[in-house]
Amino acid sequence: MERPGDLCFAEEGCSSSIVLEKQVFLSKVPESHVQLACGLHYCAFPLNGNELCVWKTTDDFDRQPLHMIGHHHSITALAFGSKVNPLLICSASCDYVIVWNLDECMKKVLQGLMPQGIVIGTLLGMVLYVRFSPDDQTVAVCAGNQIYILSAKDEALIAELEGHLAPVTAAEFCTWEKNILISVSEDRSFKVWDYCTGLLLYQSTVITAFPLLSLFIDEENKQIITGCADGQLWIFSLIKGHQYRCVVHINVKKEREKFYRKIRKSEQLDEIQNASKVYVPNKLRTEETVETTFPVLRIEHCDKFVNLSDEEQNCSSVNARFLWIGTSTGLFIINLANFEVEAILHYRDYSALSIQFAGSCALMRKAINGKVFCLLTSMFENRIALLELNVAALLKSQQSKLLITGREKDLSVVASCSLLPTSPLCLKKERNEDVNRKDKFNKKCTIKDKPLVFHCKIKSSGYTSTPQMNMFSPRTTAKQRSLASKCKRNCKQRKKEDYPLGHPPPTKSERCITVADKPTSICCIQYSGDGELLACGLADKTLLAFSSNLKGTPTVYSGHDGAVTSVEWSHDKNWLVSSSEDRTLRIWSVSNAEPALCLGKEMFHKPIRSAQFYYMDTFILLSCGAEFHLLRYFLDTSKDEIKRYKNKSFCKSIQKFPMESTVEITSLAAVNEFYSYIVLAAGSNRALEVFDLNLGCSAAVITDVHSRAIYQICQNKGSVFSTQQFGAYNLFLTTAIGDGIKLWDLRTLRCERRFEGHSTHCHPCGIAVSPCGQFIACGSEDKCAYIYEMHSSTYSHKLTGHSESVINVAFNPSSPQLTTATLDGKLQLFLP
Repeated sequence: MERPGDLCFAEEGCSSSIVLEKQVFLSKVPESHVQLACGLHYCAFPLNGNELCVWKTTDDFDRQPLHMIGHHHSITALAFGSKVNPLLICSASCDYVIVWNLDECMKKVLQGLMPQGIVIGTLLGMVLYVRFSPDDQTVAVCAGNQIYILSAKDEALIAELEGHLAPVTAAEFCTWEKNILISVSEDRSFKVWDYCTGLLLYQSTVITAFPLLSLFIDEENKQIITGCADGQLWIFSLIKGHQYRCVVHINVKKEREKFYRKIRKSEQLDEIQNASKVYVPNKLRTEETVETTFPVLRIEHCDKFVNLSDEEQNCSSVNARFLWIGTSTGLFIINLANFEVEAILHYRDYSALSIQFAGSCALMRKAINGKVFCLLTSMFENRIALLELNVAALLKSQQSKLLITGREKDLSVVASCSLLPTSPLCLKKERNEDVNRKDKFNKKCTIKDKPLVFHCKIKSSGYTSTPQMNMFSPRTTAKQRSLASKCKRNCKQRKKEDYPLGHPPPTKSERCITVADKPTSICCIQYSGDGELLACGLADKTLLAFSSNLKGTPTVYSGHDGAVTSVEWSHDKNWLVSSSEDRTLRIWSVSNAEPALCLGKEMFHKPIRSAQFYYMDTFILLSCGAEFHLLRYFLDTSKDEIKRYKNKSFCKSIQKFPMESTVEITSLAAVNEFYSYIVLAAGSNRALEVFDLNLGCSAAVITDVHSRAIYQICQNKGSVFSTQQFGAYNLFLTTAIGDGIKLWDLRTLRCERRFEGHSTHCHPCGIAVSPCGQFIACGSEDKCAYIYEMHSSTYSHKLTGHSESVINVAFNPSSPQLTTATLDGKLQLFLP
């Protein structure tokens, strides 16, 4: 046994130690590919082939580990029992499988006797993995292609599980389902067994091209996580009814590269801002060497972080759950909410470590005083090293770099300061210009009070009075006006607290209608703020407004010459704004089928992707090409029968905001329900840029939001939150083709959760969030809509019965209703 003098690494100015090499053991034979064991207070490993060594982590470093000899062949697998008293440990080799009572063994050693264990299996073959059941009554032994279920008290075979086509590499007992065992194998599949009866309950298909090496059961989310020899992770759901579906696939290599890109970007920003220097591993350069292998050797629970500042806890999503991923080159901390890397520890970043390339890895499940023990064996040498990891120091060394980007601006959707006089949202100058313009307009329209014949003795007859300008016209829109006034009255009567917060999600199909005579795609749908009307933009150039129950004849708004790309309601529910592929924008009165304002092709050089009312209906936001426009408008629906061609409505461009390094803005989002300065823009360069219109500039940029361009940004615009829940408005969703849904927090500019499970590989599908912020709905290519709960990464309900791909969804803001829109032009209403 070597003792390297407590090697503590605090390289490049790190104030606290990250890695402490407690012990290094030299073996006479290689111990590279064995199952190691780390418990709460003990670590176990083989030494010299057939010796079992148990080292107590709380002992002095000078004390020798407990040596137990009972095998004749090299030990290949070790595991601690689930209970603390008595603490059992199982060791396995080609000759025996032995269960040791650690307390009794220690007593015998103190008495000068040779510790002995109970042989529970003989000559089972090459054992790669052993695991105790939750009650420590049975042991699962993975030997060759088979799994033996043995009694932990005597040599009795309970069951023999056959079915894998290659060596079984790991097996775990399900803690919430009795008699259930899950196994993974080099045949690249996993199987679910009833180990008491020996029945195979489920067999997966081939998951990957590389052998599956590790397995972990997530009890809280009821999921299994498996890792392969190529550095990839798969998460499958074990919830009843989910049929073992894949929740998410994580490429650890790609997540590592993404994490390094964030670090490098923050380093560049740090140099510009002359911020304080903190420790970052010196191997983060892009010219890093090529790795020949990246096997996932171990997956283990990572205890919640302690000793972090409030800012760092917010950045690292301290309320989320984390995993240790042990690989041959280093250790990773993965966030189970967003499936992103939180921190990386590469062995070669610490030159004084005895092991730079690991063959086996074991990690302690729970942290003690913020410290975690890690047991490693060398891939090429006969070394075994015990490391003590300071989790808080590791996170601080890397996460503090990520705190720089955008955090200094205190971003929030809810305005926290008054409007600046230099802001483009300030209306003082605009009001003066509008008054002057109206005065000029009134002067032109007013008939001068002068006689026709200018003579002192001749008085004009009848020309001194203003003629009647408005002729009689029948009320052709009386029914529509009554409908609008009725909706307005209902909106006034409804209170915010009437929304059923604890209501289950709408999953029962109530009604299905076809919006057009011919199949036509429904490009966009949007509920009015009172929930009484539903606007739909179609690919056949028309805009429809239905009642929320999808009954009756819709109001038709026609005039566009291209597919309607977006539709939004005004805050007062009296106006609709629509944009189209024909490069025009139109504002419609709800009670009138004619547009009150139309902005033509001469104003926009590219199609308008999205348009909406903004700042409590004061402005209009629209995206065109690589920039978005802030427009000030005035609407006047009064008609002059003589000068019918004269439109008193007008619009003025206030400012254009270009998005950096992008060809086109693919999605635009802002809150109109209250005064907010924040505008979110997503570009074809896969980035999301946050604009503060109070300052009139870009405030922050999030790069590589998805693997593809963002299709939609969805904000929570509901009005059911109290002032204590304003933080919910800072959460927003993004989605992209083939890359799921991500939940972001504007205050930290970090992904808080990732939602996977629906199919969007070829066609973009819309998303929506319920007004209570509890549910997320999304469309899918498999002719279904999916509903997620905000706290879960996998969907809870699957809504079937559609005839084509579901491309748009919308929640009713005033009642628990969900409407889905399909590619063939059908609307379907769902109720709880």
